[in-house]
Amino acid sequence: MGELIAADLAELRAFTARLRVVSVDGDAGLGIEWLDAIEALKSVGCAAQAVITDDVATSIRADRKARGLPRADWDRAIASQIALARRESPNRGGRHLGFAHALVHEMPHTLALLQTGRLNEWRAALLVRETACLSATDRAIVDRRLCSDPATLDGVGDRGLIARATALAMELDAAAVVARHRKAVSERRVTTRPAPDSMAYLSVLMPMEQAVCLQTTLGRDADSLIATGNSGGRTRNQLMVDLLFDRGTGASVTSGVPMAVNLVLSDETLLAGGHEAAQLQGFGPVPAGIARQLVADAVDSNTETSLRRVYSCPQSGALTAMESQSRTFPKSLRQLIDLRDRTCRTPWCDAPIRHHDHIRSHRESGATTADNGSGLCEACNYAKEGDGWSARPVHNPGGTHLLDLGTPTGHHYRSTAPPLPTPAHLRAS
Repeated sequence: MGELIAADLAELRAFTARLRVVSVDGDAGLGIEWLDAIEALKSVGCAAQAVITDDVATSIRADRKARGLPRADWDRAIASQIALARRESPNRGGRHLGFAHALVHEMPHTLALLQTGRLNEWRAALLVRETACLSATDRAIVDRRLCSDPATLDGVGDRGLIARATALAMELDAAAVVARHRKAVSERRVTTRPAPDSMAYLSVLMPMEQAVCLQTTLGRDADSLIATGNSGGRTRNQLMVDLLFDRGTGASVTSGVPMAVNLVLSDETLLAGGHEAAQLQGFGPVPAGIARQLVADAVDSNTETSLRRVYSCPQSGALTAMESQSRTFPKSLRQLIDLRDRTCRTPWCDAPIRHHDHIRSHRESGATTADNGSGLCEACNYAKEGDGWSARPVHNPGGTHLLDLGTPTGHHYRSTAPPLPTPAHLRAS
């Protein structure tokens, strides 16, 4: 059986390689047929991934149970292994794991539609999400009523699919839907993520009525400023954003940003008009001109501003040292790791750093040094402490910090710290 499975895997990899060179030679009709066939293939692949994911999780749990490990350890870091295999973050790995369990054990008709290419992964995920608050029995009823006949959802858009699933959920267990809403309210939060052109999205997850009230109030006040001639030439959208900033920080948007940020840029970029992009911690690359303007605005404003020298290898950009005069972060080693790693060092996880971890642990005589330190998010740090995981720093002469992460299945993944901004004349030397 193992040889057959290995042969199937080899055949799948060969077929994947053939897809790289597919061409329809200008035949639009044939191209549409290919698109349809590949979309079905993606759905079938998603179904196969779900079945395999659930099988992997079941196998790992069974092995841990047989070895007498505590029940609390049976599920530890399984999602992280799934995430690494799929080149995604641990958070996404957890979603894949829950999605697979729901399809395999509670929603066989949805799984069948995936396996025949009649439903794609996104729409299947919507069905799983909208029925998550139900018992397994009620979820199976929704699954049967919506997916046992492929024609039921044929041509139905995403909103229509959500509406049908939600209506059935309310019909079967209204109390569960209400409880889910209360839980959602308790998880309200504010997040940011990068946007193109050195912009960022500020997202607020909040009760619907509060969100509508907030937007209406900002719009009303922006309209008032325009009507009275006090807009300063700003559009309605621009005014709404500026009003949100002013009221959220207690300062005017024109008087600088009243908080500490770590902006890392080369001396050439700062002082000599260089073009090397800067790095804004927690955000990403910032064009040189914008970085210089941010520094100039901060210096000209009434906010406290300090510049700290950071030393990097001119060839590799590896962080080697830093002045330890920060008031906000007195533990300079932690800040050095933050500046070097920027985000969680687990491959494909770009979550903010929450823990400063010994790569080789104290119990293994690991030293408290930059070489033996890494920045990790909370989930990845806990996963690394699980059964069968390993980590070690890798000597990387002339390069940036490198570590090797090993999983319980024997797979290894390498993580390289990003280089710091370096003046162009030094990189070329």
